[in-house]
Amino acid sequence: MWRTITPEEAGISSALVKKFISKLEQRGLTMHSVLMMRGNDIFAECYWKPFDKNFIHRMYSQTKSFVGVAIGILEQEGKLSLDDKISDYFPERIDRELPEHLKNLTIKDMLTMETAGEAPFWLFHEEAEDRVRWYFNKNNSTHPGGTIWKYDSDGSQVLSVLVEKLSGMTLFEFLKARIFDKLGTFTTAYALKVRNEDSFGDSSMMCTTRDIASFARFVMNYGSWNGERIVNEEYMRKATSAVVDNNISGFEGYTSDGYGYQIWGAENGSFAFHGMGGQFTICVPEKDFIFTCTADNQGLNWSGALLFTYVFDLLVENLENKPLEKDDKSYKELLSYSETLTLRSQRGKTYVPFADIINGKTYICEENKMGITKFSLNFLNESEGEFHYTNEQGDKVLCFGIGKNVFCKFPQYGYSDLHAGLKTTDGFLYDCAASAAWTEDKKLLMNIKIIDKYFGNISIIFSFKENLATVDMVKHAEAFLEEYNGKMVAKAE
Repeated sequence: MWRTITPEEAGISSALVKKFISKLEQRGLTMHSVLMMRGNDIFAECYWKPFDKNFIHRMYSQTKSFVGVAIGILEQEGKLSLDDKISDYFPERIDRELPEHLKNLTIKDMLTMETAGEAPFWLFHEEAEDRVRWYFNKNNSTHPGGTIWKYDSDGSQVLSVLVEKLSGMTLFEFLKARIFDKLGTFTTAYALKVRNEDSFGDSSMMCTTRDIASFARFVMNYGSWNGERIVNEEYMRKATSAVVDNNISGFEGYTSDGYGYQIWGAENGSFAFHGMGGQFTICVPEKDFIFTCTADNQGLNWSGALLFTYVFDLLVENLENKPLEKDDKSYKELLSYSETLTLRSQRGKTYVPFADIINGKTYICEENKMGITKFSLNFLNESEGEFHYTNEQGDKVLCFGIGKNVFCKFPQYGYSDLHAGLKTTDGFLYDCAASAAWTEDKKLLMNIKIIDKYFGNISIIFSFKENLATVDMVKHAEAFLEEYNGKMVAKAE
């Protein structure tokens, strides 16, 4: 499957592909990978070091699209009907008399996210060990299903558990047996779980960029592979179409082109899988084109709109239906440029004289919600430093680069590993990349990127005035890094 061709052979210029990638860089997006296919052939594949084609990446809510396809297989096998009431499948997890709207909610309503009202966000609630029970017993059920579209991640989790209940397998095992083994991909992939051992069905898929590209090819084949029909074509065509209108604001955008069965509509009859932080797969049947990428752009709220705009305006609109003239020079330039790509680090000055004044100086913090009592910045040289601080867990050291990334372990214990929402107690630490730069003569901006099973980022501004320091920490992550979110004032010792 993985034949590599030049962009020109695929009907687009190498120069335009290079321009697309450079635009993402110029606009400040933190990308991890980009892959483009025409038919079964890859014509562009880029990784921002340290990411590579073997990196097993969290796909976040792209997982929902896998669940949507799995439900289609169960329907095909006669294990369910889309018109069935979802509550009928989980009597053992329902502890109350259900409100009428929730009781009548159908599988199809859940597939299209026209549910009856969502449950409170589960990750912050220790008692929400069983998310299906949480959904049925905490759901506010404000309106009838099948009427109003609203993003309902917890509903996707219920569908995932339905797959597991009816198949007797985990979600990943089911997909592997029915689809992945036939594709010959997902050989290193796996899925995360939630606290009660159910699969984390709305956010758990861990796989490579090539893996999810192969799944996109399968979906764009409407459920067939190498001539074998695996999923009912009628279901797959419905799943990838705009079954319901999902424009809830009146404004047009990349998330308002309709919604299918856990799959988003896109421009001109295209469709897409969406994942938090910039995990996107865009399928354009008219052009036989697949685009997929991984990233962590949490906090850049406009990044998805920008990326979709560039994909359609720079790539899709310029894809010809025949090969272009060979252009070895531009192709070599594209390959050379791709080799230079590295994970985005903090921009700014690498040295200011003020660094020598505060180097190693201890600052005592006023009471703050992060629980940090003191800190110091130790500059080892003009390219590396250490952030020493003390919080409720004790003394910490975070290594960082100056104008570049340093890769290390983020020194906070207790974050989730294989089970989302379950605190670890075995000394597990996330991998991270940390960089800093001087944005003013007395202002240092540090950027920390968590690059593990869970992705997140923290920006920390250290601003100094006389013997005082103001520190502003802002985190963007799903239900962790709370200890690094807030402001504090500190005084030099």
